[in-house]
Amino acid sequence: MPHSPEDKKRAVNRLRRIQGQAEALSRQIESGAECSEVLQQLAAIRGAVNGLMRDVMESHLRESFGHANCDNPQHRTLHQSIDDAIALVKSYIK
Repeated sequence: MPHSPEDKKRAVNRLRRIQGQAEALSRQIESGAECSEVLQQLAAIRGAVNGLMRDVMESHLRESFGHANCDNPQHRTLHQSIDDAIALVKSYIK
């Protein structure tokens, strides 16, 4: 769950775009659009959902583990580990 007002706003905006994409997909299917057009819209929706998932995951990791003081060397290592985990998640969820 996004915690900051900026993260919430970004998530809601993404969801609205996803809703619009899903509605467009529904119209395409109802009108008998070509398979290639439907597949392209499905890929766009999948990308949008994956982007939302990345954002929520990043927000969760930073909220759960990212409040440590960066002046402490152990906390810097924690922040680097969080950054590494986020980069890994982003590389797998495209």
